[in-house]
Amino acid sequence: MHSLSIAIITFDEEKNIRACLKSVSWADEIIIVDGESKDRTIEICREFTDRIFVRKWPGFAAQKQFALEQCTHNWVLSLDADERIRPELAREIQDVLNNDTKKAGYLIARRSYFLGQWIRHCGWYPGYQVRLFRKSLTCVSNSRVHEGFVVTGEIGRLAHDIDHFSHPSLHSSLEKLNRYSTLEAIDRLERKKVHWYDFVLHTFSAFLVKYIGQKGFLDGMHGFLLSWISAFLKMVLYMKIWLLQRSNSADVDKIKEEVL
Repeated sequence: MHSLSIAIITFDEEKNIRACLKSVSWADEIIIVDGESKDRTIEICREFTDRIFVRKWPGFAAQKQFALEQCTHNWVLSLDADERIRPELAREIQDVLNNDTKKAGYLIARRSYFLGQWIRHCGWYPGYQVRLFRKSLTCVSNSRVHEGFVVTGEIGRLAHDIDHFSHPSLHSSLEKLNRYSTLEAIDRLERKKVHWYDFVLHTFSAFLVKYIGQKGFLDGMHGFLLSWISAFLKMVLYMKIWLLQRSNSADVDKIKEEVL
């Protein structure tokens, strides 16, 4: 059987991290890279592992790359603190590692929850991501937000899901989306200039894509709210790009430092 490292980055995750770590307590090694949490995150992590690294937050991609580099086993499973490995997925991963698999990595679906409900539409499910992979064949894509793992070689697909509890409340959703929209605006700063009609067209098209095109209406009121939040996020994103494009370089650099 191949040994497995779990890689998790954290920052003020005391509400999530215990359940996350319990779901992977069967793994051979757990690596935690913490961005100088002010809560009990590190204290809780010590109950599960002594492989804890505390370092100043450099951004999602850089922090995940550092976590990957600390893993001592070639097979790595990357998780976020608000995710859980379902028991059936744990058994499937162990079966994969028990066999002499030729794959370089595996895509895993996520059951993402919004205000307590699993969202099956709105483009959220299955939402496959590369999460299980060979360390020697993998690196992290260089992006401030929506970073991912780039694997060299054949990629398979697992049958079972990760539980993802990223939006437990409306407040946390808006707070997270505000931060992510700023990071995405910085990434898109050098693209084409934003005009007034971008605020309108992209906002309403985002709602229609989520609610009609991706069948968010089948998720009931949760799908309706999520579709409008996604539309609102798109409007805020273009507002931020518009403002950044009209700011001087010193102000842009200050915003980058604050958000990172």
